[in-house]
Amino acid sequence: MKTRVTEQLGIAYPIIQGGMQWVGLAELASAVSNAGGLGILTALTQPTPDALRAEIERCRSMTGKPFGVNLTILPSVKPPPYAEYVRAIIEGGVKVVETAGNSPKEFVDEFKRHGVTIIHKCTTVRHALSAERNGVDMVSIDGLECAGHPGEDDVGGLILIPAAAMKLKIPVIASGGIANGRGMAAALVLGAEGVNMGTRFCVTQEAPIHDNIKQALVQGSERDTALIFRTLKNTARVFRNAIADEVVQIERRPGGCSFDDVKPLVMGVRGREALITGEVDGGVVSAGQCIGLIDDVPTCAALIQRMVAECQERLDIARNWMA
Repeated sequence: MKTRVTEQLGIAYPIIQGGMQWVGLAELASAVSNAGGLGILTALTQPTPDALRAEIERCRSMTGKPFGVNLTILPSVKPPPYAEYVRAIIEGGVKVVETAGNSPKEFVDEFKRHGVTIIHKCTTVRHALSAERNGVDMVSIDGLECAGHPGEDDVGGLILIPAAAMKLKIPVIASGGIANGRGMAAALVLGAEGVNMGTRFCVTQEAPIHDNIKQALVQGSERDTALIFRTLKNTARVFRNAIADEVVQIERRPGGCSFDDVKPLVMGVRGREALITGEVDGGVVSAGQCIGLIDDVPTCAALIQRMVAECQERLDIARNWMA
C-alpha cells in the first residue's frame, strides 16, 4: 500500500499503533513495526527520560523497522520534564513522534531540526488546522468512538474524518472506531491516508495486558463502554466495568461532583494494576466502541495481514458495484 503516510514514515502499511499509557512498551511497538505498521512507545509510561532512553534501545533491539514515541502534553500543576523527554527521543534516534493533548508548538522546531516527523492527535478540525499551522507533518483525527479522550464536541468519525481531509493539506490519519479492514477501507475512502488503532492492538498476543482484560474486551459489545468525566468537561471513553459505573453514578448526583469525589476510583495506579493482574473491575480500563468488532486475540502480524486483505477486498467490492 502506498500513501503519503507510508512514504513519509517508511512503513509498508498505513497502520499506526496508538500511544497508550501503560501499554505502549517495546513488546507491542516492535511487533507492530515488524508486521509492517508503525509501533509506538509511550513516553510517559516510563518514569524518567532515562527510562525512556532504555526503552527505546530495548525496542530497537527487537525491530529494525521504524517505530515512534508518543508524547502526551497535559496541563499540570507539576508537569513532567517534557523538554528532557523530547531530548531522550531525539538522542535515541527516533524519527517519528506522536504528540497529543496540548499543542506541541514549543517542541516543533527542535524536532524538525533533527529530522523527526510529527504526528499530532486532535479531536476537532479547528485544532487540526492549528496544528498544521504550527508545523506538524500529519494529523491523527480522533472521533467520538475512540478510547480515551474524544474531546467535548461529540463528533463521530464518519463526519470528522472527511471534514478534516477536506480542509487540511497535510495527511490525515483516521483514529477511533477502527478494528478491521472494513473500517480501514472506509477511512481511506473518507479521505484519510492511514489509520491509528489503540483498542484493537490492546487485544493482541503481544500487548502487555493480562488475558482476563483481553477476554473481557473480546466478549464486550459496542454498547459496553462508558463516557466518564462528562460533567468535569474532560470526557473519557472506558470499558464499562464496576468502576466506570460507579463514576457515572457519582457524576449524576444532584449538584454534580468534583474530581476529588472520583479520584480514588480513577487513579492511574489502579488502572495499571488492573491491566497487570487481570482484575477487570479493579480500575479504569480505556476501550473504544470498536470492542464490538473484536472477537479474537491474534498476533499483530496476523491482524495486520488480515486487515490489509480485507481492506483490499472491500474496496474491490465497492469498485465492482460501480462498474
